[in-house]
Amino acid sequence: RTAPPHDRKRRSMKRPRLFKPKGTGRIRGRSGSSGSRILGVGGYRPERVVPNAEIVDAINSSDEWIQERSGIIERRFARPDETVVDMSYAASRDAIAMAGLDVSDVDAVIVASVTHEFRTPAAAPMLADRLDLRCAAFDVSAACAGYCHGIALASDMVRGGSATTVLVVGAEKLSDVTDPHDRSTAFIFGDGAGAAVVGRSDRHGIGPTVWGSEGDSWATIRQREPWNDVIAAESGNGATIAMEGHKVFRWAVWGMAPVAQRAMEAAGVKASDLDAFIPHQANMRIIDSMIKQLKLPKDIAVARDIATTANTSAASIPLATERLLREDLVPHGGLALQIGFGAGLVYAAQVVELP
Repeated sequence: RTAPPHDRKRRSMKRPRLFKPKGTGRIRGRSGSSGSRILGVGGYRPERVVPNAEIVDAINSSDEWIQERSGIIERRFARPDETVVDMSYAASRDAIAMAGLDVSDVDAVIVASVTHEFRTPAAAPMLADRLDLRCAAFDVSAACAGYCHGIALASDMVRGGSATTVLVVGAEKLSDVTDPHDRSTAFIFGDGAGAAVVGRSDRHGIGPTVWGSEGDSWATIRQREPWNDVIAAESGNGATIAMEGHKVFRWAVWGMAPVAQRAMEAAGVKASDLDAFIPHQANMRIIDSMIKQLKLPKDIAVARDIATTANTSAASIPLATERLLREDLVPHGGLALQIGFGAGLVYAAQVVELP
């Protein structure tokens, strides 16, 4: 049987010789650091305070019901012209100042956010430009766990040598994507930004990160409609957040304490070694439940920033950290367990040394 012309040609071609590598060059890597730590933190809360009284009429509720259900008394909303980048800039300046560094010392910027006004460009390069930096800059989309993801990435970058000083920001303008008439979400969210500077250390100031996702439950917390459908329909509420609150509550209560425990074990510390517990500020009842499951001693400071800041997603942990330090509720250099969890469903936890 005669083979097609192209097959005959291929069969007649000689196989190329297998060459040995020259072996005359070696890749030179950047020298990293044996450890990394958080050098400074900063926070920004918008000026406008929104008490529960402004929320209740639209959802046929009451201040008492909101506080009993979530622990939230009030939240902050950004101005209409105030952006995620604006808030990130303010928080970043404070974090860099606390670290005792110049802005020019920063050689990478990571922004965790799901409410940046553009799908592209990302918020990080815009923030870097605002800081007059020309450096590596990228966003992380991991919802309420975004800040902890950013800390993990920054720590690895510093230890691996791809950066020396990384600015990590969690910033959200959730008032833009909250349906004020949705009884399950209207009272939960607030706006704000928190930042941290991660740099080199001669010891391990950031423990191994325990992280993961349960993508089969992605619809539990979600944007109501895909962006393309929202644009096509010119809908006013398709881009707002929808949440199956009872499912999220059960997942957070029963699923996240074991993750936090694993983070402590990975860092080689016990609950009694901690000075602070800084969970994502999702719900006061979730926080209380995690404290019980982890059997945390009563002398550990617990972040409860949710009462006056509400749920600020990726900004909640750095904002809570900044408040604890500013109000002298935790010692500088103390150990804190932090854990973020949210839409995706994604989570991340690590033990860190406070700046």
